[in-house]
Amino acid sequence: MSKKSIIASALLLLIGVAFSFILGPRLACESQLKLGGAQPINNPDYKSLSKAFIDVSKAVSPTVVSITVTTKVKNNKDQKNNEWFFHFFGPEGRQPQVPQMEGGSGFVISSDGYIMTNNHVVADADEKKIDVTFSDGKKEKAKIIGTDPTTDLAIIKVERKDISVAAFGNSDEVEIGEMVVAVGNPLGLEGTVTAGIVSATGRSIGILRQEGVGNLGIENFIQTDAAINPGNSGGPLVNLRGEVVGINSAIATTNQRYQGYGFAIPINLAKVVAEDLIKNGKVRRGYLGVLISPIDDKMAKALGMDKPEGALIQEVQKDGAAEDAGIKAGDVVVAIDGKNIKASNELQSLIARKHPGEKVSLKIFRDGKSLEKTVTLRARDEEKDIAKNGDDDQSKEKDDSESASSKTVTFENLGLSIQALTSDIKKQSKVDNGVIVSNVVPMSEAFNNGLVQGDIIIQADKKDINSPKDLKSIIDKKKGGDAILLRIKRGETVTFTAIQIPKE
Repeated sequence: MSKKSIIASALLLLIGVAFSFILGPRLACESQLKLGGAQPINNPDYKSLSKAFIDVSKAVSPTVVSITVTTKVKNNKDQKNNEWFFHFFGPEGRQPQVPQMEGGSGFVISSDGYIMTNNHVVADADEKKIDVTFSDGKKEKAKIIGTDPTTDLAIIKVERKDISVAAFGNSDEVEIGEMVVAVGNPLGLEGTVTAGIVSATGRSIGILRQEGVGNLGIENFIQTDAAINPGNSGGPLVNLRGEVVGINSAIATTNQRYQGYGFAIPINLAKVVAEDLIKNGKVRRGYLGVLISPIDDKMAKALGMDKPEGALIQEVQKDGAAEDAGIKAGDVVVAIDGKNIKASNELQSLIARKHPGEKVSLKIFRDGKSLEKTVTLRARDEEKDIAKNGDDDQSKEKDDSESASSKTVTFENLGLSIQALTSDIKKQSKVDNGVIVSNVVPMSEAFNNGLVQGDIIIQADKKDINSPKDLKSIIDKKKGGDAILLRIKRGETVTFTAIQIPKE
């Protein structure tokens, strides 16, 4: 080897040694680098909580089905466009002129193929085109067994036997803050599981009244923040025991998608409806024969109650179950069968679980006293029309106040003006007594409590009003902060309302 070659080799060796000193430690360091190497928190509840959700999902998912229907042709006039509350068929207002494919959820409630869902999922369906897809991918044709628009529930049936059945819980025991799971098929994503808590109970959101059932709509929803979207409708809301406590039915939204609030029908009510639909094809529901309304703080004051609770009886049907039991307009139902009533829709929901012929015990608040009344419920078709005040023949006598009808009495602090009734107004309105509201000031106390021009005030503080002087005498005796119970006739409807004397 030449001298030059020896020198070149030595130089290369020296360069290699130098690089090894420079890069060696870095390469060794990189080879030992560990990402996410921190120690996890030692939380013994982590596994048990996760396992609870996993177990619930495994138990419930096989009982949940996807329901696809082909709708009948709809007319434009049949479409609704409700931005705030809507059902889970997806955005309404599409105005279809041809059959449409719609979807929802349901869950199996018996081993012989009965499935619970929402009425609105199948209400417009072509009954020959209802398809049910199970969690194992199998599809079956289903037929409608019965529907109940007043609760938005329906039962359908498939001819399949080897299916998992859901377990029922007790919705009366559901508590605010309790963790729950919703299972369904939102936005076409089958078998979706979401979790949250019960954020409220006993909610009434007015959606069934919007759907055309009027005051017969029964709403006592469980509110949850478990994510539910179009397609979840009819699916189960379950507790961490895997028990169904509700049927997901509606959401509160401004964009027709999940925004944090969902509403489920309590399973205790749904069970009664399901049993009736399966046995009879229709619901046999008991009725009290009353018109009820909620009670706020102002109304409670006017009634002499310590706090707002219960259901106010606005009207009693003539010869109905409630009238026969001695219940009167102005009574407040504060308990039924020993269970306290917090709101009017709670009473409605509890009565809805009963059948005609069953007896219920009602605790009544009347004129500062508590009474017990036993009512034998009747079927709705046995009840007669709401009683009307007055009689055409009773308004023919001369009215002494007629000449004074043009005189107006004004209560400036209430924003309310009244006049005496003429005999013609009495006859037209079918009342024997009262005063007519001639003016209501916008944004006043009277205005904010729903009084309108043309209303007839027939009672104040449960005393008959025969002239403006009578009403003035009662109001003048009140001080700031006191509330007055008024009974109002508007058209064919007689209702109670309360106004509060403003404080100076």
